[in-house]
Amino acid sequence: MEPIPPDGLTDAEIREILSLKRVAVVGMSRDPAKPAHYVPKYLLERGYEVIPVNPTADEILGLRVYKSLREVPGPVDIVDVFRPSDAVPEVVREAVAVRPKVIWLQEGIYHPEAVEVARANGIKIVWNRCMMKEHRRLFG
Repeated sequence: MEPIPPDGLTDAEIREILSLKRVAVVGMSRDPAKPAHYVPKYLLERGYEVIPVNPTADEILGLRVYKSLREVPGPVDIVDVFRPSDAVPEVVREAVAVRPKVIWLQEGIYHPEAVEVARANGIKIVWNRCMMKEHRRLFG
């Protein structure tokens, strides 16, 4: 497998992204052992508005779960993606319809065509980074 190239974003850009507070988490998990559960929980505990998106759950962390991004009411700042890389193009196409400021692909997740689609639609995209780790690194 090809190594994942860097996303080229500076710490200042990541800081700016992390200042956005309304985060739709695609693939959020009910399993407390999974990053797709404890990362959004970390964000929630730090004042982010977390919106779970998962077609197989109704409630996670006491929050209403939406089946798809299109069901999420109101504007979304960041679409945080916990899905395998091969599922990313579909998620990005759906994200383009809701016009977030940023699409964030968690650690180990990257899809070159999805990056092109996001950028072509004027959406900033972060990949192969963990929102929790970046928040801890930049904000202690």
